[in-house]
Amino acid sequence: MLLVAVFAALPFGPAALPLPRFLTVLCSKAERCAPGRAGRSRPAVVLLDALGTLVELQPPAPRLRRLLAQRGFEVDEGRAAAAFRAEISYYLEHHLEGSDRERLDDLRDRCAAVMMEALDLPRLDHAGAREAMLAALEFIPFPDAGPALAAMSDHALVIVSNWDCSLADWLGPAGLLEHVRAVVTSAEAGVAKPGRGIFEQALELAGAAPAEAVHVGDSPDNDVAGARAAGIRPVLVVRDGSPPEGVEAVRSLAELPALL
Repeated sequence: MLLVAVFAALPFGPAALPLPRFLTVLCSKAERCAPGRAGRSRPAVVLLDALGTLVELQPPAPRLRRLLAQRGFEVDEGRAAAAFRAEISYYLEHHLEGSDRERLDDLRDRCAAVMMEALDLPRLDHAGAREAMLAALEFIPFPDAGPALAAMSDHALVIVSNWDCSLADWLGPAGLLEHVRAVVTSAEAGVAKPGRGIFEQALELAGAAPAEAVHVGDSPDNDVAGARAAGIRPVLVVRDGSPPEGVEAVRSLAELPALL
C-alpha cells in the first residue's frame, strides 16, 4: 500500500496529444434513482482512481538500470532505485504544477535534474537522463480493469486521480478510455485527493449530486476518507490483505457491477 501511495502521482506520459475531457448525460433522473443492490439507489456516476485501481506501475528501477547501461553507464539496482525515490519525492511536492503541457514539460525537466543529481553520473547529460526517466516508466492495466469498465458502461464513468495532465495519454493506449466519460486529475483540478475539491469538480462535470455517485479506489486515506468527506459512497479495492473495519470493499473490479 505504501508503494502505491508513493507512486500515485507519477508525472510522466508518452508524447501524445491530450485527449479531450467530455461528459454526456447517460440516463434520465428516473434511471438514476432506479433501485440498486440491497435497495440502494443505483448510482448514476462511478468515479474511479487510476493507479492501484485500474493500472499498476511496473518496477522502474530495473528498467532505468538497463536503459542507462545502453548508454554506457553501469549502476546497480539500489542506486537506480534511490535515484527514482529522489525524483518521486520531488514530484510529489510539485505534481500540481503539471496542469498543462507547458508546465508539465518544465516539471519533467526539473524531475530529471533531481534524478541526475542522485545518480551522480558526470557524463550523463540532462536530455539523456530525461529520456531514460520517461522510458523507465510502464503502466499496465489490471486484468479486471477493462472488462469491469465495459460492464459498467451504463453508468457515467469518471476517472478521478492524483496525477498531472498527461493521465489520459497513459490510459488511452492501454484501452481504458473507451467507456470513460471524463478524466479529472489533481493537477488540472488544482487540488489532490483526499481534498473534497477534486471530487466536487468530478460531480460537477457529471451533473450529479454526491448521493448519486460511488467512488472506487485503493487508498483508505485518499479514496475512502476523501470520498466520504465529499458525501460520496466509497468502495475500497483490496486485492491483497484485509480491508479496514467498516469499509465497503471488493477484491476485484469484477465484483463492482453486481455491487452497484
